[in-house]
Amino acid sequence: QVQVVESGGGLVQAGGSLRLSCAVSGSIFTLRTMGWYRQAPGKQRELVATITSDGRTNYADSVEGRFTISRVNTKNTVSLQMNSLKPEDTAVYYCNADVRIQPTLRIVNSWGQGTQVTVSS
Repeated sequence: QVQVVESGGGLVQAGGSLRLSCAVSGSIFTLRTMGWYRQAPGKQRELVATITSDGRTNYADSVEGRFTISRVNTKNTVSLQMNSLKPEDTAVYYCNADVRIQPTLRIVNSWGQGTQVTVSS
C-alpha cells in the first residue's frame, strides 16, 4: 500500500556532510508526520528528527543545530541534511512516514529499509 525508500547514505569523514532523502509512494491520501530514526550496532532505534505536515520540526538533542529536516509535500519527500558529522552519528538511518491511505482513509505507519551512514574519525 505504501512504499518508503531512502537514499543518500555513505561514508564521510568527521566534520563532513551528507544529505539523506526519502520518497513515499503508494495509495496516499495524505502524508502526515515524517521522520528520520537511526540505529547503531548494539543500540536501540532512536529518533533523529520529525516534521509535521505543516512544517513543525523536532530534533534529538544530539543532532540539534547540526541536522536539518525538510519536506516537499507536493513530491511526498523528506530530507535530512547532516552537517558537522561525528563518529557517533554512525548508524543505519531509517525514514518513517505516517500516512492516511486511500480508499479506506486508515492511518498506517511505514518504514523504509534503511541506509547506512558511516562517519570515520
